[in-house]
Amino acid sequence: MSRPGLEVADIFHRHGLAWRRANAGHLSLGQLKAMSAIEQCRSAALGGHVERCEDCGHSRIAYNSCRNRHCPKCQGAAAREWLAAREADLLPVGYFHLVFTLPAEIAAVAYQNKVVVYDLLFRTAAETMLTIAADPRHLGARIGFTAVLHSWGSAMTHHPHLHMIVPGGGISLDGTRWVPCRPGFFLPVRVLSRLFRRLFLAGLVDAHTASRLAFFADLGGLRDKHAFAAHLAPLKRKNWFVYAKSPFAGPEAVLAYLARYTHRVAISNSRLLSLDQRGVTFRYKDYRRDSRARYRTMTLAPDEFIRRFLLHVLPKGFHRIRHYGLLASAACKANIAHAKELIARPMPSTDQPMQDDNPDHVAGADHRPRCPCCGGHMIIVETFKRAGGPRGPPSHKAGAEPAMP
Repeated sequence: MSRPGLEVADIFHRHGLAWRRANAGHLSLGQLKAMSAIEQCRSAALGGHVERCEDCGHSRIAYNSCRNRHCPKCQGAAAREWLAAREADLLPVGYFHLVFTLPAEIAAVAYQNKVVVYDLLFRTAAETMLTIAADPRHLGARIGFTAVLHSWGSAMTHHPHLHMIVPGGGISLDGTRWVPCRPGFFLPVRVLSRLFRRLFLAGLVDAHTASRLAFFADLGGLRDKHAFAAHLAPLKRKNWFVYAKSPFAGPEAVLAYLARYTHRVAISNSRLLSLDQRGVTFRYKDYRRDSRARYRTMTLAPDEFIRRFLLHVLPKGFHRIRHYGLLASAACKANIAHAKELIARPMPSTDQPMQDDNPDHVAGADHRPRCPCCGGHMIIVETFKRAGGPRGPPSHKAGAEPAMP
């Protein structure tokens, strides 16, 4: 496995200690744990094993991964495992991608109240979708969808929004037929945005009334209910954006998309370009520009880069991937089977997986890593514990390589 030229872990190793000292008392336990996990990921601190090629005898050290959900190095395998479990749930219909975004005026409140506000975002966006879809003036059906929380923009600023993957249709309210959406159109975004705005603001006021919101520093004045009402008043007149992207080409495209979005963290290591005296330089997209002009680079001071990265550490136990409607876990399998029956179209056999350019995704494939010398299979010949090491050195060609998570 090739290692990127620069990783988030490298930035934490070089500047993390000084940053923690400078911000002592202002970091959550979750943020400290995320930093520590990323710094130790796939290093001797977490232990590992020795692999040896069955054919040529080449050996190498492979260190364990941290498995922290905020670690950029650990999310690839987690996404593949999650997608394998979801593949059987795909329906033979077109899929749509919708995005529900919170206004910038609420972002600061959301950061200081992640559990309450993020959960409210999930609940109100889901209620909006289910309500409008069930309305006979629109689809008149029960739908299902998967929602994924992202709290960042491309430049790692705090930008809370939900991505939704939705099959293009639903089961009729009497349960007797499949109701397809219109070609290329799912639900009216203007209607969705207005109901979402009303439900979210009402839920936020209820949370404030119930003293479930906390306010610190510059937001301290919002503890007063009148000040809070005045802060929200302009948002009742502002347009809230629900964005609907073009429908996917088919189930294969859905899987490819989900692989990029479900387990993504604030920034991937592949976007990092350099770490020098100027700071951390990385690629980002400026969505205010068109076409290729939107692909730009940005340089941040290391302390600002770390601050932005840690903005997106989620509270312990918070679920950032949720399923609703027909795909809710309680009756998901039965609903999917019923939907497939109503659609009355053959699904791709789960015994014959879809074509994939990555041989590691083929059912029954040998997942053992390949030898970098001869291409043979590497087998584990020794394991060692945290902060330990192998009993003997690997072969002269060996290098310390990360273990697969």
